[in-house]
Amino acid sequence: MDRNENLKQLQNSDKIWDIAVIGGGSSGLGVALDAVSRGLSVALFEKADFAKGTSSRSTKLLHGGVRYLAQGDVLLVLEALRERGRLLKNAPHLTRNQAFIIPVYTLWDRIQFSAGLKMYDYMAANLSLGSSRYISREETLRRMPGINSNGLFGGIVYHDGQFDDARLALSIAQTADHAGACILNYTKVTALSKGPSGKIDGLVVQDLLSKKKYEINARMVVNATGVFADKILQMDNPEAPKTIQPSQGIHLVLDREFLGGDDALMIPKTRDGRVLFAVPWHGKLVVGTTDTLREKAKLEPEALQKEIDFVLETAAGYLTRKPTRADVKAVFAGLRPLARPKEGSTKTKEISRSHKVIVSESGLVSLTGGKWTTFRKMGEDTVDYFPKITGISLAPSRSKDVLLHGFTKAIPDGHWGVYGSDAALIQDLVKADPKLSEKIHPDFPNILAEVVWAVRHEMALKIEDVLSRRIRMLILDAQAALDSAEKVAKIMASELGKDSAWIEMELADFKITGEKYLIK
Repeated sequence: MDRNENLKQLQNSDKIWDIAVIGGGSSGLGVALDAVSRGLSVALFEKADFAKGTSSRSTKLLHGGVRYLAQGDVLLVLEALRERGRLLKNAPHLTRNQAFIIPVYTLWDRIQFSAGLKMYDYMAANLSLGSSRYISREETLRRMPGINSNGLFGGIVYHDGQFDDARLALSIAQTADHAGACILNYTKVTALSKGPSGKIDGLVVQDLLSKKKYEINARMVVNATGVFADKILQMDNPEAPKTIQPSQGIHLVLDREFLGGDDALMIPKTRDGRVLFAVPWHGKLVVGTTDTLREKAKLEPEALQKEIDFVLETAAGYLTRKPTRADVKAVFAGLRPLARPKEGSTKTKEISRSHKVIVSESGLVSLTGGKWTTFRKMGEDTVDYFPKITGISLAPSRSKDVLLHGFTKAIPDGHWGVYGSDAALIQDLVKADPKLSEKIHPDFPNILAEVVWAVRHEMALKIEDVLSRRIRMLILDAQAALDSAEKVAKIMASELGKDSAWIEMELADFKITGEKYLIK
């Protein structure tokens, strides 16, 4: 992806794009991917970095949703299981089959969870990643050495998908870009434009780096801004009612040894009625999540102390070694864009995670709700509105068969896996300049060549882009990321042609952000 080349495409003020997408998270990228698969011209604008918000702060699971099945949302589960299967096929370098174990402490637990998971297996059918089964106490302890053995009967194993959320978002952006879409980060939509009839016919966007503004003509404008959807709806109509209820979910990152083994732990019921996961991921253990109503949507939400305590206390009930605040390597928070509940209802876990496509009187198309696993279907359902908005016929969607950037059947070993077919090209940079083989941080396998690659080919413009989303160090070990910032900044400055003042400003910015990921 070449940001400067993409910006040049905006200079033609006569060009009419078929679809302009506002938002570069999973929803917006899903729209862009589906639109280009049908031969439409697409421009996508993200005000920060791709997946900066909710889309890089998930539990890292591609799942049908065992919990949604318990709530009776069968259609959502079926849809998600189908999409899970497609993602594992189309992006094998970023997704994988993950075994989960539910510890069983009573006979009723065994009956209840076995029955529910057999239904999950049945619904997955030929897309199943493996049948669920009961395992003995001995096998449970062997597979999860860190699990609390007091009163343990055994465990139930089931299978779901796991992925790297920010890297998948980037891969979708690259795929759409290579197919002809104009994909841009750090570009903020400042206004919507309307024709004499009051229908939206484009938007005004500002490049946040150069401060230059561009007027974009578009046949259809899609609002895919997640928790910020109401801001765009109110830009269209100042009287528009609020539609989004932000709900915060946090995750704590611990050393993998707290659980041991390769299996993930699923705690089926916590005191707030949610499930809690402890998932091995990139050499650490990601533990979460919570469900806390927040009134205001923020780009950088912060975990509440009571959320941190809740996750630690719940995990402590299931682990032999009780994690404390001092054991937490990083904490990250994300906001789910839930449909605003009816007056008097506060149970966010009961709000359907199904997505909705809303068309305003002006013709603004807003995509709300949904979950990462179904991003592609969300995009397809949104692009399906194109003929209704424009009167122009539309080719069928082909996005379900699109192989995502980096696709390879020979997945590289170790941390190189997430790059897929790009891994060899990054390693070629080292052959040309051996200094780039230096590690970014002694505790992580990532090397300086990855920073160069992120700037040249992955549109990374800030330290945070590299250390949080191109390389996942910030959410794996916040202190390690803070310690690595200066080394990364110097490489980036060299690549971007920036001076020492830029380095100082970037380091100050990253320090403010990075410290939010540390437990105080």
